[in-house]
Amino acid sequence: MDRDVEIRRLLELMPASGRMLTKIIDKPQQSKLIDYKFPRPWERGDRLIAINFEHWPQLPEPQRDLLLLSVVCRLTGIRWFKPDIYQGLTLVGLGGVALQLWQKDAVGLVVAASLTAIAANQIWQNYRSTERELEADETAIKVAIRRGYSATEAAKSLQLAIEKTAEIENRGGLNFTDLMRCQNLRVKMGDRVNT
Repeated sequence: MDRDVEIRRLLELMPASGRMLTKIIDKPQQSKLIDYKFPRPWERGDRLIAINFEHWPQLPEPQRDLLLLSVVCRLTGIRWFKPDIYQGLTLVGLGGVALQLWQKDAVGLVVAASLTAIAANQIWQNYRSTERELEADETAIKVAIRRGYSATEAAKSLQLAIEKTAEIENRGGLNFTDLMRCQNLRVKMGDRVNT
């Protein structure tokens, strides 16, 4: 497999937001088939997707496509500065910290800092939850449908890719999140067959 040709093909497969926010790199020394660094709010620039192209051809093309789309959708779904309750609480907490520092109120400072930490931790945990992985899988299937896959074919390819990736990486089985993703995809396939 020509790495450069495959990268160009994968870039064409991505939604426009994925092309703008992510970059695919070859990382043959990594043990994972496909990996990404979870972006921090203060980091700017491309969100890197590292693929081990030595093992990548072990997956059939539909499985590679859906695996990549799921990762891209996961990365593009992280929006640190999207207004919601926890981000509002974080901003209020930061304002409170600044005010308490200015007033030199130790108790108020501790309360404001605690509110900020709790809200920021909730945002962090929300983006790293299994629910976000399931949402990314759903979005990847929708993108795949726009690229010519049927819904059932896309769900089946992603499920098989998750299982095969664990095998390629010699993990000895699926972790909890992967099991949840596979189960959710099986349910989606059953729903689509029955409708």
